[in-house]
Amino acid sequence: MFYTIFESELIGKILLYGNEIELYGLEFYKNTPLEKSWIENKTVFQNVIIQLEKYFNKELKSFDIPLKLSGTPFQKRVYSRLLQIPYGSTISYQELAKRVGNEKASRAVGNANGKNPIAIIIPCHRVIAKNGSIGGFSSELSIKRKLLELEGVII
Repeated sequence: MFYTIFESELIGKILLYGNEIELYGLEFYKNTPLEKSWIENKTVFQNVIIQLEKYFNKELKSFDIPLKLSGTPFQKRVYSRLLQIPYGSTISYQELAKRVGNEKASRAVGNANGKNPIAIIIPCHRVIAKNGSIGGFSSELSIKRKLLELEGVII
């Protein structure tokens, strides 16, 4: 497994990890210890870094990166639906549950959303509460707010 740390002026350090072909994870990095077997390699993630830089500069609205989705079949369905939420748009947890096929599964959708292994690229930050408030976020709410503001969403 390869990894690198990308630094964004907007939200700080981002940990990228995966293999030579697919991105396995994008996490907001808090200087936590990494797996000892992982090898640092920025070159493997050059395409991801270029696209992230363009995203943070408002030059990219849709990512084109091979992803390796992990999780349960339900979580993978949620992640696939998240990928369909357009840049600058938001939906509620309830609406996402409907799109996954069970409108009563808002809580389960929220839990899956919180376990999203590839934040930003799989845009879990675009899911908000039904009442229009920002809702939850597995990382800091300030990061979610900054990502939404970057995309022109005001909450």
